[in-house]
Amino acid sequence: MSQRTKVRFIINPTSGTKSRKDVEALIREHLNQDKYAHDIVYTERAGHAPDLAREAANQGVAIVVAVGGDGTVNEVARGLLHTEAALAILPKGSGNGLARHLGIPMGLDGALRVINKANITTIDSGQINGHPFFTTAGIGFDAYISSVFAGNKKRGLQTYVELVMKEVLNYKHLPVIASINGNTLDTDCFVMAFANAAQYGNNAYIAPNADIQDGLLDVCLVRRLDLIKALNLSYCMLTKQLANADSAEYFQTDRVNVQAEEEMMYHADGDYLGKAQTFEVSMVPQSLRVLVP
Repeated sequence: MSQRTKVRFIINPTSGTKSRKDVEALIREHLNQDKYAHDIVYTERAGHAPDLAREAANQGVAIVVAVGGDGTVNEVARGLLHTEAALAILPKGSGNGLARHLGIPMGLDGALRVINKANITTIDSGQINGHPFFTTAGIGFDAYISSVFAGNKKRGLQTYVELVMKEVLNYKHLPVIASINGNTLDTDCFVMAFANAAQYGNNAYIAPNADIQDGLLDVCLVRRLDLIKALNLSYCMLTKQLANADSAEYFQTDRVNVQAEEEMMYHADGDYLGKAQTFEVSMVPQSLRVLVP
């Protein structure tokens, strides 16, 4: 019998509703045991998963599986950048942005069948001020919502939409100077989103034309937002359409530099990172191997 391929599951025990026992049982039931030799490790704190993923890659593990939400996926993927190990995802979060973009089933049994097929491709990643992201990063209002959402006990799309509608008219736009494709843009900025993938998660499409393998960022700039524009933008996001030009503008580039008049909040893959005045955002083409259907 040929040697089985090594697979390591990195599980965030705080993600989702299924217990450790349930997830372990699903893995035993649906993973091809003739093809794979697997083990399971659990994260013990925020920031633990990159170390676990890097260790797995260094040990020659072929497939490293992130079991959790967007934050867990980001952490595991960070540990696998520029390695031969491939990322797989068992989605257990509220948004599951990368899994949805890649077409991975939301059910754990279906996601395990993707692993069994072992169809591997390579995707781009991005960086905002040195912090990797795989779906979206952003400055301004979406980062503010990420900071509020992180402290909210209730999760899911409904909670996210409620927060947006509650806060959207109270958040002020700020002046920024952005360098995009050699052009200088002196503009107000309510939000500037940098998309590697098409959506934030929950099928909310901020950049529906984004291609995760083209080496380009799709930049969505919202200068000012009133209630009508907010409703238009929300409708377009949920129907996978580009927003009208008076609500948002789109650019494609491999690098963006932004200087803000005062500190602005920023996020990567929905995780709030803090505040800064200067932002350097860039693409890292073909930097992560992933399993896809």
